Amino acid sequence: MPSPSSAHTPLDIDAERLWSSLMDMAKVGPSPNGGSRRLAISDEDAAGRRLLLDWVEALGCTWHRDEAGNLFILRSGQDNSLAPVAIGSHLDTQPLGGRFDGVLGVLGGLETLRTLHDHQVTTLRPLTLVVWTNEEGSRFSPAMAGSGVWSGRLAQDAFFDAKDSQGVSVSEALEATNQRGDAALGSPELDAYFELHIEQGPVLEETDEPLGIVTGVQGIRWYDLRFEGQSVHAGPTPMSYRHDPLLAAMAFIHARRAR
Repeated sequence: MPSPSSAHTPLDIDAERLWSSLMDMAKVGPSPNGGSRRLAISDEDAAGRRLLLDWVEALGCTWHRDEAGNLFILRSGQDNSLAPVAIGSHLDTQPLGGRFDGVLGVLGGLETLRTLHDHQVTTLRPLTLVVWTNEEGSRFSPAMAGSGVWSGRLAQDAFFDAKDSQGVSVSEALEATNQRGDAALGSPELDAYFELHIEQGPVLEETDEPLGIVTGVQGIRWYDLRFEGQSVHAGPTPMSYRHDPLLAAMAFIHARRAR
C-alpha cells in the first residue's frame, strides 16, 4: 500500500509495453489482411484468453468465468468487501477484424493493473478486468451477447441456443473450448465499469482528430422483408408488363440509403 504522500501521485503507463502486448495478442489468430481472426468461442479466442491469463497470473491476480464464459480477473483492494471497479471489453473479432477493436479495452485494463503492480499501489476497492463473450456477434448473433446476457438484457435461451453457420450452438462451443464457468450470470456486482474502445472507423483519420468522445451508439433494428413478383416468359413479355421483385427491392434499398 502506498504512503499517504504518494497516494495521489499521477502514474504513467508503459506505452511500449502496452503496444508490445497488443502486437503479441495479434499473433493469436492472425488474419490474411494483417489483422486478427479470433471468432467468438473458437480455439483462437480461447488461446487469446489463455495468453491474457498468463499475463495477469504473473501479477498475482485471480480469475473466474461465469456460465456464459465471461471472464472476470480480480486484483485485490484494501477492502475486498466493496464492489469492484471494472475495466474491460472483448477479445473476439470479426472474420477479418482489426488488432485493436475491443482488444485495446482489455489490454489497456491489463496495463492499468501492471502499472499499479509496478508502483505497489493498492486501491481501496478491488479492480476487475472483464472479457465479455461474443461481443462482435460475427459468429453467433446477436452482438454484445456476453454482456447482454450478464446484464439480463438478453434472454439466456437466446444466448445459449444461438447457432453459427455450421449449426454449432453457443452452449456447444463453450463446452468444446472449455470456456463455460460456474459463476452465476449477473455476478459479481460492480461498482462502476469503464471501457476504452477503438471501433476502427475512418472518421477520426479523415478529420485528422486524435480522439473522439462517444455521445451515442449505433442503434440496430432487424427486419425480414419479402418482395413478391410475377413469373413470366422472358421472350414475349415486354419489360413494361413485368412485375420484377428485384427491381422493387432495388428501389426500396436506394430510397432507404438516400434518407
